Amino acid sequence: MIISQDQVVLFKPQGSIDLQGGMAFSKQMLEVIPQPDQLWVIDLSEVDFMDSSGLVPLINGLTSARESGCRLVLCNVQAAVRLILELTQLDSVFEIFDTYDDIFTNTNERNLAIA
Repeated sequence: MIISQDQVVLFKPQGSIDLQGGMAFSKQMLEVIPQPDQLWVIDLSEVDFMDSSGLVPLINGLTSARESGCRLVLCNVQAAVRLILELTQLDSVFEIFDTYDDIFTNTNERNLAIA
């Protein structure tokens, strides 16, 4: 599911992000045209498994967002997914927040949109 508005785009993948799930997630992300100064949020609360091929859409999304002047963050990362991010040291590349609300603790960006 993708939620998009002017300033915030929320991606909420579900289930496993493996080779097949990763390709579907990549396709979802490609449907959104990044705009400068947008905030892309990937809510991983409903992702219970991710393997190395599932990292590809996250890295591609981060690259695309940065090239377009967007900020991409992760939230609600489950333990199994966090472990993959830590083992690959990508936990130091991505901004990771415990909850969706934590993202907005120090900012007034709250214009949520769903695409």
